[in-house]
Amino acid sequence: MEIIISNNSDVPIYEQIKRKMKNLINTNELKQSEALPSVRNLAKDLRISVLTVKKAYDELEQEGYIKTVQGKGSFVIARNKELIKEEQIKIIEEHIEEIIKIAKLTDVSKKEVIDLFEFLYEED
Repeated sequence: MEIIISNNSDVPIYEQIKRKMKNLINTNELKQSEALPSVRNLAKDLRISVLTVKKAYDELEQEGYIKTVQGKGSFVIARNKELIKEEQIKIIEEHIEEIIKIAKLTDVSKKEVIDLFEFLYEED
């Protein structure tokens, strides 16, 4: 598992870790019941505070992505496929809103955006 954090980002480090972990879980790169690195080991690998990693793990647990077992570590838990899809749709909506904002600022028409989307979507 590779987590790259950016010190230059406006996004807090714990949030970067949380987002990466969520992405790995949602794409099934981290599978159900798989153990995560210990808080201490991940902090050491990333050269950051243990408290930063702990905050990311705590939020992942609150959001239902992982379960921490005292003395054993943190593990990926089973996720509802519909919930995962809904979360991914929310991310898509956020990106679409950004695209619309940029298009309006640069006078790109709705038709041009849709044509571009259809072209790129079919390309894959």
